[in-house]
This record gives sequence, C-alpha cells and structure tokens, in this order.
Amino acid sequence: MKIKPLPPLNSLVAFEAAARHLSFTQAASELNVTQGAISRQIRHLEDYLGRSLFVRDKRQLALTQTGEDYFNNVQQSLLLLASATGEVLEWQGNRQITVVTSNAMASLWLLPRLPDFEDTHPDIEVRILATDSLKGVRPSEFDVALFYYRKPPAGMTATPLFRERVYPVCSPRFLEKQAPLAHPEDIFATTLLWLDSSEDWLNWNEWFQAAGVRQVEPKRRLNLNNYPMLIQAALNGQGVALGWEQLMGDYLDSGLLVRPVPTELNTTARFYMLETEEPVRRKPGVDQFRQWLLDLVEHDEELLH
Repeated sequence: MKIKPLPPLNSLVAFEAAARHLSFTQAASELNVTQGAISRQIRHLEDYLGRSLFVRDKRQLALTQTGEDYFNNVQQSLLLLASATGEVLEWQGNRQITVVTSNAMASLWLLPRLPDFEDTHPDIEVRILATDSLKGVRPSEFDVALFYYRKPPAGMTATPLFRERVYPVCSPRFLEKQAPLAHPEDIFATTLLWLDSSEDWLNWNEWFQAAGVRQVEPKRRLNLNNYPMLIQAALNGQGVALGWEQLMGDYLDSGLLVRPVPTELNTTARFYMLETEEPVRRKPGVDQFRQWLLDLVEHDEELLH
C-alpha cells in the first residue's frame, strides 16, 4: 500500500527544528544550513499544506494553532523514525544510557560518584553529554537530564533532587593573605570570582541582596563563564567564589576549600532529574540509573543533615 499524502521530508526536518527553537536562525545553526534555506523549506511546506504554520512578527516567531498541532505530531513521528534507525544502525545499545547535564554537575557531582553505579551495574554503559544548557538538545539525544532550574522546562517529567545552600568559598591559602573576614561585606575587599552565565545560577548580586548586605564595588573581579573553571580559580587561591553545597562537599571535607564567612542562602531553585514525558523506547538501564540516583541523593541528604 502506498503511503500518502507524504509532505516534503526535508521540509519536515526544517519545520521541526524551527518550531522547537521558535527561531529560523537557531534552526539553521543546528542543521548547518542558512537561515534563507530554512525559510524556503518552511514556505515550501506551508504551500504544500495550504496552511500557515508560523505567525511571523518582527519581534518574535510563534506557531499558529495549526502549526502547534502539526509540530507535536511531526516531532513524535521523527522521534519514532530516529529510534527505529538507531536500532538498525545499533547507534545506541539497549544497555547504554545517555545522561545530559551541565559541566558543573558532571565534573563536580556526577563523575566522582559514578564509579559506585558502574560497580553495582557493570552491564550498563553510561554516556555523559556535558552542556550548560538543555536548549537545542533533542529529546531523542538523551535518556536522563540533570540541571539546575528555578522552574523546570515544560514538556518534561521533572523529579526534584535537592535544593541548594549557597555560600562563599575560597582556598585556605587565599584566606590567610586577607584581613579577617568577619562579615559578608568584608568580601568586597577581596577578589570576587564572578560567574557570567545566562542560566539560572545565583550570582553575587542576588546573594548579597538576600543576605541583606549593601553592595559596593569589589576590590577586584575575575569573570568566568564556566563554573568548574571558576571553582578551579578558587582552588588556585585567586579569589572568593559562590559555592553550591552539594557541589562543594568533597572540597570542603578535604580542606581544599573553606568558608570565609558563615552566611549562607537557601535557594528556591532545585537540581532536577528530567525525562521525556513519553519516551519512544525506554531502555532497561534507565530505571536502574534513576533509582540509583534517587537513593544516592537520599543518602547524601542524610549525611548533610
């Protein structure tokens, strides 16, 4: 039986990317084509369907109701196709799971604990994809995501892992060179290690405001756009960083980092475990990893409290 009507398949791929990003520019970057090529493919698909899929506005791109309904069906169809193709190519075995997470979570929290999972589940292979934003990562490219959010993204099953307490940290060597830091405002007389990030990470401005400290210009600032690199600068004795309790535990326990002042802030944001709401094919290893992760978080919280 001939399958019809079939739309132009290249146009479907372009449409899915543009609708997911709500941006022709980002879709073009993802697919390694020009913005004009994406626009032509979308126009070709709209001509074929006889319906507009996007509301084109100078300020932003939005889906029409038809476009939104069509996007949901197209994305699920492409996910099914990608899954079937992956099985044929053996791109991902049943026992391999992909965990996408931030560079900070990967290097400071997950990797040090992963040997425990590997020891108890030697038949499951873990692939870690580190990126500081989940935007642009297709749902078909991972099984579990671990990220810090004030509000988790829609369309995902979000399991809260832990809230965070945030406080200043520095190396003992750096602290020895400073005048006594008895109060949070004394930190202004040192070098502040500043995270430049567009994500949900708490910054120094918010921390000082929540601590009730009137902020003044610090003596020095060192700006970094990567949290593990920022912590490495703190370990090097280059300044004071904001430390997330769950990420800093090993460094504080070992004495490599210390807390120069006792002031801390409980965040309202959380680290979440994210999963697609309706995975095309749930791998056997995902449930084992999920349960290991929840048990680990429960154990860590008991140790902290």
